[in-house]
Amino acid sequence: MGLINNHKSCPVTESHHSLHKFFVICNYILLCAASSSIFLTLSLRLFPSVCGFFVILLHVVTIIAAVSGCSATLTGSNKWYAAHMVSTSLTAIFQGSVSVLIFTQTGDFLGYLKSYVREEDGAVILKLAGGLCLLIFCLEWVVLVLAFLLRYYAFVEGNGNSAGDGSFDRIGKV
Repeated sequence: MGLINNHKSCPVTESHHSLHKFFVICNYILLCAASSSIFLTLSLRLFPSVCGFFVILLHVVTIIAAVSGCSATLTGSNKWYAAHMVSTSLTAIFQGSVSVLIFTQTGDFLGYLKSYVREEDGAVILKLAGGLCLLIFCLEWVVLVLAFLLRYYAFVEGNGNSAGDGSFDRIGKV
């Protein structure tokens, strides 16, 4: 999961190296934001309620999606790519929903978390977590677009097709 691509089997070519680096950096930012959101949710209550557990589970799935995205670009596997696209799409939708709930229903959402923190302090912590959810939502769509572009360029260049027969080379120039 490094920033430097030294693998010979990797579908990322030198011309797309900067795009790949930007993709990996976005995934690292996703990892940081999701783990920060987990700690903010845990700061509201040490042992989370059912609602808090699902928020933490959403961030864990976000972390897994970011790791699978880095693995997908390094290995070039269709299985990792499909897992990354599905999990990132779903977590982006849920992250957006959670951020809307946090910003519109802060008091109710804080009540569902059953926080031990004072209500004013809990609202501030919850809005910080909502801001991180909004950042994660935007970054996940950026990562989805970058993953699609990287995969598209790999197919166009002929080293990303599943058959491995160079069928894109026979099409001719468009």
